[in-house]
Amino acid sequence: MQCPYCSSNDTKVIDSRETGSSIRRRRECLNCGNRFTTYERVEDIPFMVIKKDGRREHFNREKIKTGIMKACEKRPISMEKIEQLVDKVEVDLRRMGKMEIESKVIGRLVVRELKKLDKIAYIRFASVYREFNDLESFENELKKLKKAKKSN
Repeated sequence: MQCPYCSSNDTKVIDSRETGSSIRRRRECLNCGNRFTTYERVEDIPFMVIKKDGRREHFNREKIKTGIMKACEKRPISMEKIEQLVDKVEVDLRRMGKMEIESKVIGRLVVRELKKLDKIAYIRFASVYREFNDLESFENELKKLKKAKKSN
């Protein structure tokens, strides 16, 4: 593995742990001494995402991660938690065993997991995914959250 700081290929693994569908490895460069993290995952057969307008594109986990990161901006949520959420969504999608999946299915999975992780990030993501167009849409979703919280 090449060091991102000095480009040396002389690195060692300090720690490894499973994070859903990937393995997180902490590495140390034996040349400069800096540490960095890598993720290793099995390369799966790609599947297609069917967009709202009918277009098809290859599944891209980075797009999901970017959307989740925007929703979690300025929230106390670590990158490790975000990676775990993306891993969970990707594993759930692959378990469906389909070669084509509608984008709304992916959105529902992300919304479900974000709701468990952080209510503010959930509302942020849901407002884009569900296309809230007015204040009433936000209020209705907040009422549902409050009602669910009271019943727990």
